[in-house]
Amino acid sequence: MATSLQTSSGVMPLHESRLARPTTVPAVFRAAARLLSANGLHQGDLVPDYRTRTSFSAHSTRPLSIVAALMCAATGDPHLSSRLAGEAIAVLAQRLEVDDEAMESDLGHPWMAMHVDAWGDVEGRTVEAAVAVLAAAADDSEVSL
Repeated sequence: MATSLQTSSGVMPLHESRLARPTTVPAVFRAAARLLSANGLHQGDLVPDYRTRTSFSAHSTRPLSIVAALMCAATGDPHLSSRLAGEAIAVLAQRLEVDDEAMESDLGHPWMAMHVDAWGDVEGRTVEAAVAVLAAAADDSEVSL
């Protein structure tokens, strides 16, 4: 019998326990890239069927927006943020341009998260592009440590 933990978006297997969570920003980027590779990139909201009206699978197993993937990598729940997820979102927001505009550095977390998701929501954006950006951010973050 597999042991599991309960989260707000469903049951989480023990191998995805908090003990196995990333502890650095580069590790969050790499874990989020793996989640997007496995689940797919969702555009327009954190996850499809956000209110679970038609799909009853755990939110962490559905396609994820980039912000949701970062939060899920850090906390196990795509709806739950943390200090580490916030740091990863802030770093990524500074790297991305939307409509040829960079993120203003003095804006707070909600604006940074919206900037990252705006980049991910561009028509034609692929999961491969999102994974590549996360991998590059992880590499750059490790170099700057």
